[in-house]
Amino acid sequence: MKQHNTRRQTGFTLLELLVVLGIIAMLAGLVGPQVMKHMGESKIKAAKVQIEDLAQTLDMYKLDVGSYPTSEQGLNALIENPGDIQRWNGPYLRKSKIPLDPWNNEYRYSSPGEHGKFDIASFGADGKEGGEGEDRDLNSWE
Repeated sequence: MKQHNTRRQTGFTLLELLVVLGIIAMLAGLVGPQVMKHMGESKIKAAKVQIEDLAQTLDMYKLDVGSYPTSEQGLNALIENPGDIQRWNGPYLRKSKIPLDPWNNEYRYSSPGEHGKFDIASFGADGKEGGEGEDRDLNSWE
């Protein structure tokens, strides 16, 4: 008796691969916008936390020096003595540079501020004043 060795080809057909790719594309189309929406919301939350941290750090600066840094001195006064201020006890931030907002823009600082002793603001994703959603302005007085 002769044995017949028949080998079956295993693998996926082109049609099966196209169906799977189509399903993956549909899922990406549905899930992608939701993920991007949550990324935008997380950047807004991160900016709010950074603004609050900078405000608390400015309060520590004021306790030592007696006043907030002027607009001209800016937030850099938190990492290096802005002159010959004798009671400066910094740096007040762990890192050697002022953090950028989550969209890689500098925070706007003014002292005295229009809304309080100082104002800190970020113009959001678009870097321009005003806007909605991820483009809206975030600040220390709201």
